[in-house]
Amino acid sequence: MFLENVRRLHLAGDGDAVLIAVSGGPDSMALLHLFMAARPVLACSLAVAHANFGLRGAESDGDERFVKDACLALGIECHVRRFETRAVAAAWKKSLEETARIQRYDFFEEVCRDSGYTRIATGHHVGDNAETMLFNLFRGTSTGGARGIRAANGRLVRPLLPFGREELLAYLEGKSIPWRTDSSNLDTVHDRNFIRHRVIPLVEERFSGKFMPALQRLSEHAGELDEFVERHVAGLVASCPGLDLKGGKLHVVTLLKLTPFERKELLKRALQAQGASVDSRVLQRLADLLVRQPGRSVPVGRGMTVVRKDGFLVFSRDS
Repeated sequence: MFLENVRRLHLAGDGDAVLIAVSGGPDSMALLHLFMAARPVLACSLAVAHANFGLRGAESDGDERFVKDACLALGIECHVRRFETRAVAAAWKKSLEETARIQRYDFFEEVCRDSGYTRIATGHHVGDNAETMLFNLFRGTSTGGARGIRAANGRLVRPLLPFGREELLAYLEGKSIPWRTDSSNLDTVHDRNFIRHRVIPLVEERFSGKFMPALQRLSEHAGELDEFVERHVAGLVASCPGLDLKGGKLHVVTLLKLTPFERKELLKRALQAQGASVDSRVLQRLADLLVRQPGRSVPVGRGMTVVRKDGFLVFSRDS
């Protein structure tokens, strides 16, 4: 099933050099060994990247040694980077989770640029997708957040999305493949861990065997809708002057001719293009700005403000 999924979605194939993100946990170890088993058929080369965030002291260092030893036994290259995540999180004024996520993916991209890898594979599975969808819902996402985790996004691929955690554990146990347990994943103080260990089990207890498949179907349908919306919005931008964010601005009258949904989709993409945060409250405030008096403004985060001025919504950096 793993090989079938990779080939069906074109996640890796002949000539690809795949960088596999391996923490040492069960998901990433299953991903590594599944790729190793499928490598002769896929005709791709493999390597591993491991990020040591130094958040769990000796346990983090033990994870690093474990991954290095696993790669040595398999005969593949292992790229390791150590981070001072606590200090960086304090400097950036971000959570440890968000800081580690940024550091992790920046590291993966850097290794790809330096070493020529064409794919980055992570071990996200169906449970991770459910957590992401619920996390997006609870923090106030737009409809795009219902899509959850994409199987492919640029060079980033997630071949394990159709699999459940129990399936991956059964595979590891059946093959006698060891893995490490990250003790921080058990701490429900973090929102994602709370959803994983408290929310999802409670709902599954009530709706046994229905909840996860229902979320997965919703994710797939949302993905199909998202692809349609992407094409539709691209057509609007191409055919309607004033919607291409040229000069960092959008034409108010042209936006008002569109449906509320279309306006918010264009505003969302404008925020993303400027590196600003996107959530439903920000989008609604920007939509309301279209019918407000000129001179009114909305702060959208990351040092950016949107001002209604001279018939445009102008995206500008705070001085």
